[in-house]
Amino acid sequence: MERRKLGKTGESLSIVGFGGIVVRDEEPAVAARLVAQAVEERGINYFDVAPTYGNAEERLGPALAPYRQSSFLACKTDKRGAKEASRELHESLKRLHTDYFDLYQLHAVITLDEVAQIMGPGGALETFVKAREQGLVRYLGFSAHSEEAALALLNAFEFDSILFPLNYVCWHQGEFGPAVMERAQGKGLGILALKALAKRAWKEGEAHKWSKTWYSPVDTFEEASLALRFTLSMPVTAAVCPSHAELLWWMCDAAEQFTPLTEAEGAELARRSEGLTPIFPE
Repeated sequence: MERRKLGKTGESLSIVGFGGIVVRDEEPAVAARLVAQAVEERGINYFDVAPTYGNAEERLGPALAPYRQSSFLACKTDKRGAKEASRELHESLKRLHTDYFDLYQLHAVITLDEVAQIMGPGGALETFVKAREQGLVRYLGFSAHSEEAALALLNAFEFDSILFPLNYVCWHQGEFGPAVMERAQGKGLGILALKALAKRAWKEGEAHKWSKTWYSPVDTFEEASLALRFTLSMPVTAAVCPSHAELLWWMCDAAEQFTPLTEAEGAELARRSEGLTPIFPE
């Protein structure tokens, strides 16, 4: 699988990242098999997880242990205060059987009030900087679910990376992403993508085919390939897979034959997005 540089870090990541929810609620043997297949057969070296993903950390830690030294492990916290973030950081390190994270990220920042708390006295950023000084984390980043929070964080601190929803429906139907992409690229950050395979919001009363997603993802491999190519045709390092192994393997298959979208394909994808309800902005 192709690998791309992560901003100014010098790290090279597989263009498909293994989302930790893939192993949530799986038996340990199944989790171990999925991680081994991702590393040994598909060439994935980038893994992303968070304590809010149920028991994903407990399942991923032992499964990833044989490959830890050759992998890039990213974790997140949704805690906004320094003490709470520090406690969660150490709990995550223990659950994931590791002494350090390659990347530690603020998780799902939405409001400017959250940004102010994170950046203010006693805020989570204090824990992040201290953890980097102590060697508990190598790089610092954030994920955001609003453009205003993302832009505020980009202006407030020199992060190494941003993890942001970069999705064809959100881009075309919600105008969600262009401003953040431009700012992050201008600052030289590593840009990591969320929700590349999201298609639309669930409809009221609709049966959920995919139990681990809070949105309706693409329905076919052909759609998955186009959606991923849309995201990877941008100046991004990697796209993190959704929450099911079937969708992960679709992304791997698409990535292995990746070519940038043509102008005609981009126009077709924009047309296909018409009438779909984007999951962002909410």
